[in-house]
Amino acid sequence: MAGRLPVALVVAVAENGVIGRDNGLIWRLKTDLRHFRALTLGRPVVMGRKTFDSIGKPLPGRETIVLTRDAGFAAPGVTVARSLDEALALGQKIGERLGADSVTVAGGAQVYAQAMPFADRLNVTLVHASPEGDALFPKVDPAVFSVVRREDHPAGPDDEHAFSFVDYERRRAA
Repeated sequence: MAGRLPVALVVAVAENGVIGRDNGLIWRLKTDLRHFRALTLGRPVVMGRKTFDSIGKPLPGRETIVLTRDAGFAAPGVTVARSLDEALALGQKIGERLGADSVTVAGGAQVYAQAMPFADRLNVTLVHASPEGDALFPKVDPAVFSVVRREDHPAGPDDEHAFSFVDYERRRAA
């Protein structure tokens, strides 16, 4: 469709691919939380119901779209979608209304796996740790995505681990 907003997956992922355990965050990275806020503010944010439940409320300054198969799910301040196609279409409409530059996908693991084929960008916080977890981010295929920026950060007073912000863009056909 003409004028389609890019789809960006925003994720913090450990070196072993782990993104969570028991439906929760497994590290303390205040710098990454600020980065996540900057990447998502003023944009539609698509997330699965379990991810929404772990946050517990709509994200301030963003339009939250919750993807769920639960026909009875409703929550104040969020838009509900029953399929990824519906969530992304809603994201496009909401993004256009907001004047946003992208539609953001913010998890969890199943939603990331479904959305990867539609992603134009990946904004990855690579956490330099290998914790145990039960939620994994799909492997990034270097034939499909190329690194366009990398910024390394040491562990600091607000961050439990060292990490790198790594941005990928989908390779375009020649």
